[in-house]
Order: sequence, then C-alpha cells, then structure tokens
Amino acid sequence: MMLVRYLSQVGKYFLMLKEIFNKQTKWSVMKKLIFKEIDDLIIDSLGIVCFISFFIGGVVAIQTALNLTNPLIPKYLIGFATRQSVILEFAPTFISVIMAGKMGSYITSSIGTMRVTEQIDALEVMGVNSLNYLVFPKIIALLMYPFVIGISMFLGIFGGWLACAYGGFSTSQDFIQGAQMEFIPFHITYAFIKTLIFAMLLATIPSFHGYYMKGGALEVGKASTVSFVWTSVCIILLNYILTQLLLG
Repeated sequence: MMLVRYLSQVGKYFLMLKEIFNKQTKWSVMKKLIFKEIDDLIIDSLGIVCFISFFIGGVVAIQTALNLTNPLIPKYLIGFATRQSVILEFAPTFISVIMAGKMGSYITSSIGTMRVTEQIDALEVMGVNSLNYLVFPKIIALLMYPFVIGISMFLGIFGGWLACAYGGFSTSQDFIQGAQMEFIPFHITYAFIKTLIFAMLLATIPSFHGYYMKGGALEVGKASTVSFVWTSVCIILLNYILTQLLLG
C-alpha cells in the first residue's frame, strides 16, 4: 500500500512537470515574476552560500593538513585535496542540500499559503495556468544556480588557501601548486551538470509539496519539512547516479 502511494505521488509529480509547460502566461507578466524569483531565490541565497563555502573550505584544508603527518607526503597535497573536495562534492552537493532547506522551505511555504488562502483557486477561475504562473519562473530563475555554485567553489578554495597559509600548515606556494596540479577541466563540467539537475529538483519538488498540500497553516509547516526531506533524498540519490555515469 505504501509503495502504491509513493508511485502515485511520483506519477503526480511528472504530470505536474508536463502541466508547467502548458498554456504559458503572457511574457509581460512572466518577466516580472522571473526577476522577482531571481531576487528571492538566487540573490538572497548568496550571503549564506558565501559564508558556509569560505569556512568549510578552510576546515577541509586544516583537516587534510592535520592528517598528513608523514614527512614523506608533500605539503602541496593539501591544496590538491581541498580543490578536489570543493569542486567535486562540497560545492555542488553539500550547498544544494543546504539550499533544499533554505529555498525549498520558502517555495513550499509560499505556494502552500496560496493554496490555503485559496489564491491558487482564484488564479484557476481567472483562466490562468496556476502551475505555469507559480513554478515556471522558479525554474527559469534557478538556471542561474550554477553561478551561485561557481562562487561557492572559488570561496571554498580561497578559504582553504587562507586557512593553510595563515594557519602555518603549509606555504602559500605549496597550496597553489597543489590546487593547480593535475587539474581536469571535465570535473568543472561534471559539477555544473550536477548543479543544473539539482536546480531543477530544488524548483520543482518543493513546489509540488506546496501546490498539492491540503489543510491549514499547520499543514504548511509539515509540507515544508516533507519537501526538504524528499528534495535532500533525491539530491543524494541523483548525486550517486550522476557520479557513476559521468566519472565511473
């Protein structure tokens, strides 16, 4: 019975995705909605992303340095390990899970509140495709999400360099040599492919939970929690599958 319920929810989700792209809202209206979503979802997330990236990059570098106790292991490996950790996993995946909490709860609660206060029903009565009106601008806004992850990558490595050079774990030259060593450009491509797919999940899964919720104000809070859990689960699962496909 549980499996049937989950499968029906998955089917409902894919039908919702199809409906989002039907019967487009007028461009003059859509343009304003897209800019509002860019401001709410992308610009408002930059502060927390910069803060977390900088300090986690520093922590990764310090942890690596403290574990390289063997004098035969060169110090430039600290820079190499920091770069690989930040670009491959930390920036695209870890930040996306955090954004599932920040963006996801915002999207679910805003659409859920509209459902509770019958604003979505009002849109339907006026002949507007409510899914296109509410969810499509979020998907377009989150096409800028790789830009946020690019900043996260830079600040993570920069934080690692500062922690290493000024914490006395290795010299600045060693860290930079390690950060440039055996660089594979496809790793950046892989990170951005992951990021775009995660952006689609971040826009649609919370919207799904907000749009189809039933009940009152209390249920809006519950829907936000459930949407965070499922967005995180999907991000982690897809991260595994994409890593296997692209790097395996």
